Amino acid sequence: MKKSTYIPLILLVYLGVMSYIGRGEFFAGNYLYYFGIIGITLLCIILLHFFMKKRDKLRREREENRH
Repeated sequence: MKKSTYIPLILLVYLGVMSYIGRGEFFAGNYLYYFGIIGITLLCIILLHFFMKKRDKLRREREENRH
């Protein structure tokens, strides 16, 4: 499994755990805060995945061009 896949997966699991721990904010009625944090974090994880995929692709192309 590539780094660009397993690191975002680990971060998604971490986000799930943190969402469960922070469910008190949800039950307190702070919906915008709770889902805002989750949404921003998901966006960061998705962007990280795509940037890492692009970096891996560029690295492979450079290695192919060297040989």
